[in-house]
Amino acid sequence: MEFEGLKAIVTGGASGIGAAVAAQLNKRGATVAVLDLDPGQAASGLLALRCDVSDDQSVRAAVEKSATDLGGLDIIVNNAGIGAQGTIESNDDPEWHRVFDINVLGMVRVSRAALPYLRRSAHASIVNTCSVAAIAGIPERALYSASKGAVLSLTLAMAADHLAAGIRVNCVSPGTADTPWIGRLLSNAPDPTAERSALEARQPHGRLVTPEEVAAAVCYLASPLAGSTTGTNLAVDGGMQGLRLRSTQG
Repeated sequence: MEFEGLKAIVTGGASGIGAAVAAQLNKRGATVAVLDLDPGQAASGLLALRCDVSDDQSVRAAVEKSATDLGGLDIIVNNAGIGAQGTIESNDDPEWHRVFDINVLGMVRVSRAALPYLRRSAHASIVNTCSVAAIAGIPERALYSASKGAVLSLTLAMAADHLAAGIRVNCVSPGTADTPWIGRLLSNAPDPTAERSALEARQPHGRLVTPEEVAAAVCYLASPLAGSTTGTNLAVDGGMQGLRLRSTQG
């Protein structure tokens, strides 16, 4: 129960990885506010607030209410984000702006609004959801990869900027996780079974990452027990980022 007495915000916390993070933080003792476009899906027992991370006024209102209702803030998990497919030719300028506005500036808005509260905490921590796509070149993910590359750089810069105030900043980089977004991607594929097999085979351990595995990594980075860990990118990708296994064929 290392989070006993701590207050956390999880953006995009009503489903997928965010829901798993919110559940694990709460199970380990934290009081959790879920900020989501559809907060009605959030698990019971959590403070569920509607928040659009692309709207600064919406963010500031949700963060302020979270801090007021929870009695402060110690942990921010910037998990809200959207996907994008295709090469640089596939997405027009408005789509590039939209993805960056949510995936990158969304984290800026939430963190910025939370900083005054985090500065008062003895265990302040920000964890950003990045991706293996920030490091590994993945086909048909140009826009998404660029946004997550920005998240990685942003995380390092934030860690440097706020260390003196006692605020740790890290990110977690999942591989392909078994989330609703992947489910929608598979349902639109010509052969969903073959596409799922390809996604599983792309990761050295041969399967999709679970939301609970990502949540466990987020909880480690957010925990007071990780007080000397900042400016770190923790991969949860089945070895995709670093392993080069030999083929068993031939």
